[in-house]
Amino acid sequence: MDLSAELPRLLPKAVAWVEAESARFLEAGRPLHPSERAIARAAGVRYPERVRVAAVDAIPRPDDVALREAALQVGLLGPDTVGLALGHAVLLRSDFAADPGILGHELRHVRQYECYGSIKAFLSVYLPQLVQFGYRHAPLEIEARSDAAPDPPDCGDLSGSAS
Repeated sequence: MDLSAELPRLLPKAVAWVEAESARFLEAGRPLHPSERAIARAAGVRYPERVRVAAVDAIPRPDDVALREAALQVGLLGPDTVGLALGHAVLLRSDFAADPGILGHELRHVRQYECYGSIKAFLSVYLPQLVQFGYRHAPLEIEARSDAAPDPPDCGDLSGSAS
């Protein structure tokens, strides 16, 4: 599949899927524990009280075949995926639910969602990065893998221009 050509068609489907899954897990998830709120603050999350965490047997994938195949093609939502941030909803695969490193990574994505202001705005930058650079090399993924500083900078330029 030529993801560059298909992205304009897939982006609205991705936004709708993430918004629906976010709403579902915000309802079903639990608030952060005090120690997890500290991780959220270190990751720069502005509203840790809005975050809900859900332990799941498997990270969900879209029912839409083209969307699911696109996610797999860029390295997102594969069989090795252990966490996923969907706005303020954080999904952790049950066997990794107690791993503070995985939680910290997903909370850095929560910060990115907050910086962009909406699921749609975040995905409008994040998904093209996945297509252009691949999952491992996408600038927002690289930023999410970085160690959180005690006083994270403001959102600044998360546009993800590669240098």
